[in-house]
Amino acid sequence: MPLLMIDLDNTLVDRDAAFRAAATDFLSEHGLPEGDLDWLMTLDASGHTPRREVARALSERYGGIDAQDFLDWGAADRITLSDPVREALVEARAVGWSCVIVTNGRTVQQETKIRNSGLDRLVHGWVISEAAGHWKPEPEIFHSAAAVAGAALDGSWMIGDSAPADIRGALGVGARSVWVSAGRPWTEPDYRPTLTTPDTASAIRRVTSGRDNH
Repeated sequence: MPLLMIDLDNTLVDRDAAFRAAATDFLSEHGLPEGDLDWLMTLDASGHTPRREVARALSERYGGIDAQDFLDWGAADRITLSDPVREALVEARAVGWSCVIVTNGRTVQQETKIRNSGLDRLVHGWVISEAAGHWKPEPEIFHSAAAVAGAALDGSWMIGDSAPADIRGALGVGARSVWVSAGRPWTEPDYRPTLTTPDTASAIRRVTSGRDNH
């Protein structure tokens, strides 16, 4: 079966929306200013800021408030899967694609997102950087995804929202790629995705329909 690798955060699931909801609850529960929400979102940087740095910044700003549960589980506990993405995955499997999640992050958190959203029942497997010992865009994590599916990287696709992690990573292993732009312009001058789509459901359907696989 052909291999379709898909990023998790802000590709399969809206991780930023989940973090925003968690941050809103965190501020409310501790009586902190509502206006700090934008600061928290900027600090988090869609999950790309190392957790240690986020924890340190929270400690400096809020003193003795315990933010550990918020950092560890806030977003993970609020992750949901949209109907369009769910339907696109079901269609992809129905026409013979092996779908594997390839995500950077901590194993427990990422698996919680995968299971809570029901993705564990819709994909053939997943590779998480902490468990794999390699992070996107390192080629080893993509080879691990192929091994999980028992598929070849030759002819495979990678879908993701991150230019350096997903698109450059795919290029490094000879896979084709779809960048989920969410309306953003492409800014990398040295490489480009094979395709660009505004959302993940349309990305999955572009690949699995067969019209872009030649």
